[in-house]
Amino acid sequence: MTLENINDPNQFARDLGAFLIEFQSIDASGGPLAGQHNFYRGGDIAVYDQESRDAIEQNEDTLNAPLLNEIWELALDSKWAENPVWVHGDIAPGNILVKNGELCAIIDFGILGVGDPSCDAAMAWTFFDDNSRKIFKAALNMDQETWNRARGWALWKALITYNWNKHSNKANAEESYKIINTIEGDYELEKTLK
Repeated sequence: MTLENINDPNQFARDLGAFLIEFQSIDASGGPLAGQHNFYRGGDIAVYDQESRDAIEQNEDTLNAPLLNEIWELALDSKWAENPVWVHGDIAPGNILVKNGELCAIIDFGILGVGDPSCDAAMAWTFFDDNSRKIFKAALNMDQETWNRARGWALWKALITYNWNKHSNKANAEESYKIINTIEGDYELEKTLK
């Protein structure tokens, strides 16, 4: 799935949000809790604290370390306090099927688990623009603390991908750098609206 093969990013944001809400409403009792088997998707994002901080520190010459640390710490400031819900764990364009320009199916449930749904919203910063991101957030009906953790998941992945690829795969590094910039810009805008 790409931006080019969907009819309307705003409607797609609504539809993906509606899918995730419906998915999370399925009884999750007895489901596998987040852990090493699913790369802690649905678990406490703090498991990636050192990895994230290392990536920020190792790239202080190219990244806004103080701002990224602020965003990261905000993600760590809260925990999921509700009952565990189903978590896909890898909501990304490669796992989304589109037919006639609209959401058709979600595939690849290989790291399925139950816990905090924030990781499933990371696509807000990796795919959506400012307007469709707002629509996606509204469709998910996430409180601000969960949204902060979702942004943390997107930041963690972008940081480690940038750090890993900066000398070997320029295209991947540049894409991750753009995501980091999107996260920074969105966070700065959010702060001005408070």
